Amino acid sequence: MLRAVRRNTELGLIVLSTLVIVGAYLLAALARDATIPADIGPFLGIVLGLQLVAHVAIRRLAPDADGTLLPIAGLLNGLGYVFIVRIDEAKAVPKNLAGLQSVWAMVGVGAFVATLVLVRRVRDLERYRWTLGFAGLVLLMLPLVPGVGKTINGAKIWVGIGPVSFQPGEFAKILLALFFASYLVEKRELLAVSSRRLGPIPLPDPKHLGPVLLAWGGSLVVMISQKDLGSSLLFFALFVALLWVATERATYLAVGVLLFAGGALFADSQFTHVQDRIAVWLDPWQDPKDDGFQIVEAQFAFSAGGVTGTGLNLGSPTRIPYAETDFIFAAIGEELGLLGATAVLAAFVLMIGAGLRIALRTEVPFERLLATGLTVLIGVQSFIIIAGVIRVLPLTGVTLPFVSYGGSSLIANYVLLALLLRISDDTAQREAAR
Repeated sequence: MLRAVRRNTELGLIVLSTLVIVGAYLLAALARDATIPADIGPFLGIVLGLQLVAHVAIRRLAPDADGTLLPIAGLLNGLGYVFIVRIDEAKAVPKNLAGLQSVWAMVGVGAFVATLVLVRRVRDLERYRWTLGFAGLVLLMLPLVPGVGKTINGAKIWVGIGPVSFQPGEFAKILLALFFASYLVEKRELLAVSSRRLGPIPLPDPKHLGPVLLAWGGSLVVMISQKDLGSSLLFFALFVALLWVATERATYLAVGVLLFAGGALFADSQFTHVQDRIAVWLDPWQDPKDDGFQIVEAQFAFSAGGVTGTGLNLGSPTRIPYAETDFIFAAIGEELGLLGATAVLAAFVLMIGAGLRIALRTEVPFERLLATGLTVLIGVQSFIIIAGVIRVLPLTGVTLPFVSYGGSSLIANYVLLALLLRISDDTAQREAAR
């Protein structure tokens, strides 16, 4: 009975999210030329069809899984698609981003289904911890290989193989989450032991700080060599958060924050690209026509949007370079206003809440840590890019999950979503068997 309620609720939410997305697409088209677009049928088929494919896969392969994650992801993906279409069509030379994003969405849903088919029990992945960790490290460092790595927009986070370019770091984050969760399940008791004290503060044995120092060093390599502050912060936050949850020791959290802050200060003192990012963050008006141009235009966009927004297709998001990727949240804030931007934030909060609920429900340590890690990836990545756009943090090159244009991010996040749903289904089935 509960299984049917979950799946029917999920289906109802999918229909509701589809109505919102199609309504937004129609409003954007009507604002442009006051006519209903001829491709509304294919658009509806893609938006609803892909979600239905994923829904049917869940019904068959993970029938007891959480019923809110897929509709929220579909809503964010569809809303992002509407803005990608709107931004691309407003350019002097459109790049057919709508068609490309449709293809990436299809591949993403295909990867989602494939993950549910191949991973029948998440616990089985625990035995491959070192293989997964090594593969994740290779993917993370792959952009540094001469002849393979590509520098785009100042960051060396891309890999080009023939005509195909992708960001291996998007897939590395999932593999490293699997490795960290497996490693910490095995070592959590040793890491939780306090062998000495600094005043009233219990400290772990220094030899057990090795994993923290290794993760810290890896994050600095990414920051310095790939010029990617966002990914550096994301990977280090993932490991420290999992270490904190596994050991229940706030000391590790404090040490992690201090290590990253120290590394960031060192990088700021030694590397010009880090200095430039921080200078633009502190005062974009020092160079409003060059380095600070994106940030300044984003602030103007939010100001123009006000509370209710200018209306779909009635703003000027194309004034912001790369509005469809790094600054898509600014485009949403301009045309949907504070209310629309808050709705997007609420969707991410609901997704994070659902992920943490899955982590709390499972009694299997590996599943709990993995669900926490996957949720941290979505939450921290969303926070990093949104905070960069609104100047809470220095701007980074990460994408807004499910919303921004880009194949690597979309496919990786659909795989991440499938793993969360698999954990949820396994937990519910164990509970029902008692």
